[in-house]
Amino acid sequence: MSGEGAGQHDNADRNKAAGRLARGSLVTVFGGSGFLGRHIVHALARRGYRVRVAVRRPNDALFLRPMGVVGQVEPVQANIRDDASVRAAVAGADAVVNLVGILHESGRQTFKAVQDEGAARVARAARDAGVVSFLHVSALGADENSKSAYARSKAAGEKAVREVLPQANIVRPSIVFGPEDNFFNLFAALARLTPVLPVIGGNALFQPVYVKDLAEGIACIIESGEGGKVYEFGGPEKHTFRGLMEEMLRATLRKRTLLPVPTFLATLVSCVTQFLPNPPLTPDQVRLLGQDNVVSEEAAAEDRTLEGLGITPTTLALVLPTYLYRFRKAGQFERANAN
Repeated sequence: MSGEGAGQHDNADRNKAAGRLARGSLVTVFGGSGFLGRHIVHALARRGYRVRVAVRRPNDALFLRPMGVVGQVEPVQANIRDDASVRAAVAGADAVVNLVGILHESGRQTFKAVQDEGAARVARAARDAGVVSFLHVSALGADENSKSAYARSKAAGEKAVREVLPQANIVRPSIVFGPEDNFFNLFAALARLTPVLPVIGGNALFQPVYVKDLAEGIACIIESGEGGKVYEFGGPEKHTFRGLMEEMLRATLRKRTLLPVPTFLATLVSCVTQFLPNPPLTPDQVRLLGQDNVVSEEAAAEDRTLEGLGITPTTLALVLPTYLYRFRKAGQFERANAN
């Protein structure tokens, strides 16, 4: 064996012994074509990993291939509700990341089927395949005693994963923002249509995290090879729902009346809107908006945060204008100091 080849072999052995993933290792990412998933795929490909993207419709994920060199990123078909396709997707993988989640239920895509039973299915397949590293993305607010079915299912998914793989890492992000988010884009679009925006949630606090920071944090955890931790990721600022709307309006250079909406009225309206194809609000989401969604003091003290991983979280004001400008009256040509 040549000196260079021997050196690479020795490095690989040292990485394996230390629990770190070697360059060129295969990482399977379930839900890798989604809003968060595409950024994680990019972060992993930049680090030299091979990435298998497990999605229901691989043809819709072909845009991910250019994120790596030829053959480095490969979409494959997998349905988190189907054992055989999940097992095939994790076969031969060194690490597995599960990102699959839903904000509202539709048909067979229920919270229990996707975020509880689906997470357990992926964990079992990873264990049976001898996967070295497993990371499951949950959510801040995951609580088995929550009034929200979404939050309860997230807690159930965490428990199911840990029962199968005690050394699995759990990542709980707050609201995630970025160019393709379904939060700020939704309300910015609404602000184009109405002079009044609803304010839901009262004094509940949120700690929005930039999608690229979240992806980098997840990639760092996978790369480290450490296991058995629950990370909580949030941005540098805490806002009420009103504060988030004010940040959005500043980015879009619009003035709108912010009208506080009582919980009972928001619930009543959401009972109607939940039947739309892509409901802007459901009763379960109203319950979520009434709960704090911030990083705990314990996680911060134990460095189970972005800062603990050496990542400086990005502010809303730095990023929102870079993609919400399209909601300004004159688009990108409208200056921030315009009247």
